[in-house]
Amino acid sequence: MAEKNDFAFDGLDRVLHEKARLSILTSLADHPTGLCFTELRELCRLTDGNLSRHVQILEEAGMISVSKGFEGRRPLTTCQLTDRGRARFSDYLGVLEQVLRRAKRVEKHITKRKPSEKFA
Repeated sequence: MAEKNDFAFDGLDRVLHEKARLSILTSLADHPTGLCFTELRELCRLTDGNLSRHVQILEEAGMISVSKGFEGRRPLTTCQLTDRGRARFSDYLGVLEQVLRRAKRVEKHITKRKPSEKFA
């Protein structure tokens, strides 16, 4: 019988675990100098509205910084992972690695059983 919280991974940060925000953080982690809004939108395949909302959530959580300026006469919004965001993202990945290790141990245990025991 599983212990209470045996399969609850508290480190799976709810702010990060949402697909669109995870995509944003992954993209920014790979671009340390940041990405402009348009590049980020294309990489994450999000609409302007969805990207704006998720960027706002990540900015409020202190995980990314957003700077607004101009490139020539055109407005330019740039998003960059903060040190705090990079640390939280790294912690999140560490928890995912724990989840994978546990799943592999369970899979190994199951495959070692005799075929008649697998479904008993």
